[in-house]
Amino acid sequence: MTRLIIATIWAGAALTLSAQVATDPSLQSSQPQTKPVPTAAPQATVPERAQIDEIFKQTSLGKEADERRLHIEWRQLQNQIVNEPDIVAAKRSAESARTDLEKRQRLRDYYDLYYGRMRVQARSAEMKAALDQLKIAHLSQITQARVRHETDNDLPIPSPTPKKKQKASRGKKFQGGG
Repeated sequence: MTRLIIATIWAGAALTLSAQVATDPSLQSSQPQTKPVPTAAPQATVPERAQIDEIFKQTSLGKEADERRLHIEWRQLQNQIVNEPDIVAAKRSAESARTDLEKRQRLRDYYDLYYGRMRVQARSAEMKAALDQLKIAHLSQITQARVRHETDNDLPIPSPTPKKKQKASRGKKFQGGG
């Protein structure tokens, strides 16, 4: 009903403008301007739920909220990856290593596979960067700071310096105290 009234008002206004042009002798030489008649009033569009979710994912809600969102996404990726057969086999292989050196190498292989698979499935660049940091943190835990690296074989090996033993002074304590 309101649309019909609005359309009637617009049509009446258009007829009035064209009637004024026709009766005014000074404007007869110029072309009358025709304006398109709007058919309906513009309607406000409500975004879909998925669009709203994307808007909130893009805007930062604060440092703690961003960290929480990254943690949740990381846990989802971890839950998807952790039970894959090759990941499970790599972890069992690392746990069954005989020597410490072998275990550290197998753990490196496991972390490369584990975080590589998670990185492939990560959606955002922010999550990929966080996964890279987690991988570095895990790999740094298995390095041995006091063990000479393979590339250091050309350097001279220092001789160990024995510590001086302290002599037992128990007898001296009780002898001259008088």
